[in-house]
Amino acid sequence: MEKPGKPSSVSHAIMSELVLPNDTNGLGNLMGGRLLHWMDICASISSQRHAGCVCVTASVDRVEFHSPILQSEIVTIRSQVNRAFRTSMEIEIVVDAENPRTGNKRRCNHAFYTFVAIGQDGSPTPVPALIPETDDEKERYEKADRRRQFRLFMSGRLDPDGVQDMQEFLLSIKDAQSF
Repeated sequence: MEKPGKPSSVSHAIMSELVLPNDTNGLGNLMGGRLLHWMDICASISSQRHAGCVCVTASVDRVEFHSPILQSEIVTIRSQVNRAFRTSMEIEIVVDAENPRTGNKRRCNHAFYTFVAIGQDGSPTPVPALIPETDDEKERYEKADRRRQFRLFMSGRLDPDGVQDMQEFLLSIKDAQSF
């Protein structure tokens, strides 16, 4: 039985964390592993809101660390499902840091996670289609498909012969990465 589609807005999640001394490395910067943990939690919330069941991390790609996050800064993590496939979903995560003393905010990280919905029997289960509503959501939806093709190609699950024009395909992937 096919599940009814859901709008992207259902999957939106926002988390905030305060960077404490135990979260930092020897330079006083937030440890990358701690940030990845927080990002995984936020993406998990988005995936489960969309799928309506337990979801697990299948892959993490395109993690970009643009700027260190310092002790005592406030970290805001936003995530949303960009596209749902049969049992998997691409979740986009954006991380901003805020200096609470000055109020200055900056973009620090960006990533794409893939989550898979898990049924009660422990195996992957179908997810609802994603219904993009805004122009931005429609663009993210299209780009997510190109990124998925690239992931499949790089993992050996998409035969290069299945890609009509490899140069055009790779350029479309490059375009899909830009925001």
